[in-house]
Amino acid sequence: MSGRRGGNRIRGPQSALTDFLAANNISAAQIRDDYERRQRQAEVDEAGNGEGPSNQAPDQDNDEALAAAAQDEEDEKPSKKRKRNEKDAIEKIKKSKATKKGKKGKKGDPDGDDDYNDDLGMYKKSKPLPGQFEHCDICNKRFTVTPYSKEGPDGGLLCTPCGKELAKDNKKSQAAAKKAAGTGKKRRKIESDRLDGMATGGAKSLVQMCIEKVARHHDDIEELGELPQSVLERLGEIFSKKRVMKPKTLPLFLRPDLDSVVVHDAAYLEVEDYNQIFAVVPKMRKLVLGNACQMKDGAIDYMIEKCGELRHIQLYAANLVTEDRWQKLFREAGSKLEVVKLKWLDAAFEDDVVHDMVKYCPNLERVKLKLCRRLGEDAVRYLSDLPELKHLSLQINREVSTDALVNLVEKRGSGLQTLSLEKFIDADDSVLQAIHDNCNRLSKLRVSENDTVTNAGYTSLFTDWQNPPLTFVDVNSTRDVDNSNPDGPEEAIGMASSGFKALMAHSGSALKHLDLASCRHIERSAFFDVFNGGETYPALEYINLSFCNRADTSVVAGIFRSCPALKRLVAFGCFDVQDVVVPRNVALIGVPRAQEAIEQFGFGLGVDEAISRMVEVGA
Repeated sequence: MSGRRGGNRIRGPQSALTDFLAANNISAAQIRDDYERRQRQAEVDEAGNGEGPSNQAPDQDNDEALAAAAQDEEDEKPSKKRKRNEKDAIEKIKKSKATKKGKKGKKGDPDGDDDYNDDLGMYKKSKPLPGQFEHCDICNKRFTVTPYSKEGPDGGLLCTPCGKELAKDNKKSQAAAKKAAGTGKKRRKIESDRLDGMATGGAKSLVQMCIEKVARHHDDIEELGELPQSVLERLGEIFSKKRVMKPKTLPLFLRPDLDSVVVHDAAYLEVEDYNQIFAVVPKMRKLVLGNACQMKDGAIDYMIEKCGELRHIQLYAANLVTEDRWQKLFREAGSKLEVVKLKWLDAAFEDDVVHDMVKYCPNLERVKLKLCRRLGEDAVRYLSDLPELKHLSLQINREVSTDALVNLVEKRGSGLQTLSLEKFIDADDSVLQAIHDNCNRLSKLRVSENDTVTNAGYTSLFTDWQNPPLTFVDVNSTRDVDNSNPDGPEEAIGMASSGFKALMAHSGSALKHLDLASCRHIERSAFFDVFNGGETYPALEYINLSFCNRADTSVVAGIFRSCPALKRLVAFGCFDVQDVVVPRNVALIGVPRAQEAIEQFGFGLGVDEAISRMVEVGA
């Protein structure tokens, strides 16, 4: 049927004039109507002037001028009428928009111009259809319109050559914009790495560049080959940070000859993926799974069955594992376990599970239990029965009495090498006294977020302490919290001047990491006595003075003099630290001046030259 209809259409030859009229949407009816309108108007004008064919003026020039004026007037009248009609339509549109403005259920801005512009589109000339002729908006050449004809800058269509040139220009502008955006992103990435302590001055190593290249093209990699364990773990850290550790990329980090599997972000892994880990790497001795939110009882059973040499377990947020499976894990695999680190466990890990862990894991040397919501004082008492305990890190949400902590330190303190007690708010000076009396092998000590221990307790701890110098000390947020008395009590709570001096006198020679954040009772004079340029601390690499409001530019200059190995100095909230010139290989983070970067990196000056420039600026 359609074929016959198509065959019945008879078309004759078309002239150039016909094509031109069709391209410009000019029809014979339009030409006829325009001619008749002009003719009628001319007759009306002649009748109004009382002139007929026999009364024409003899002056030919005047006749031509009158004819031209009449023609112009005729041409202007339709244009004026059209503009007047458009103006009336615009007014109607505005009125209708105003009436709809208060109606509910409309999304977006009621004063927006989108609908207004759409309504005006009805008065625009329609674009030629494919197959019609049009003049190029740029070169004005006549061409045949196709479905792929591009739109020009003024709204018209473009011929093929001009369209290609416009596409090239647009591509160049987009590439330039993308490059500019990439530059800013790269700069922010560098600053972020410096804040994380992962970037220093100078060129990157070849290994680092290769690792970054692999991480960037992770979708195209089928296997990593025989990479060393350290490089593989570094790649795993980058994959986890970029959130690309998924079932597709997980096999890259699994080999039967490996003795450890480290996945810091396992949020995308499911039960089958955990079973794959234990099936492919049955000889593993170390397992680290962060954000293990999909790990269930079946995965624990499979791990117990396949991995008989497990020594190190580190699981974060494994909240789908029931209490029975935790107990089964410690009963059947506990005899070989040496390290247990558990964090962010919710309702299925209670004090009874800790009791089973202590009972069936006699060889545990390192225990970390942080933010496990159901643990309390009984768990602390059970931990005091671990005979081989050397490293202990605790952060328990429930209230724990001072007696339980003192009992723990008295029983296990002699063997401890690291001790971390976070957010034990009610722990008092007796805990520090127990540490002083029983701990003589510590290299790391953290007592943070406490508002009970006094400065006298810290002074007593570090005075005549029979313990080697510490390498890591964290006493952040040890201060009195009372909004009605911002200066604190007369006897300072937390680390204050005398305690700080005693700490540096005891451990300054070996100290590498010092965190004094929010220890606001340390006076400026104490900082000057410790960091005076005469005393040096050769191993100190990291110092955090955030919100120690007595620290100023002079204190920072003294730190630069006294700490030749310093790499990072954090000073958030120290508003008297200004106009600092940072020596080379040192990162100063948190200087609060708005016109400076939040992180300033040394640019080649030595300590003496940097300090001399600071003196010049201060003068």
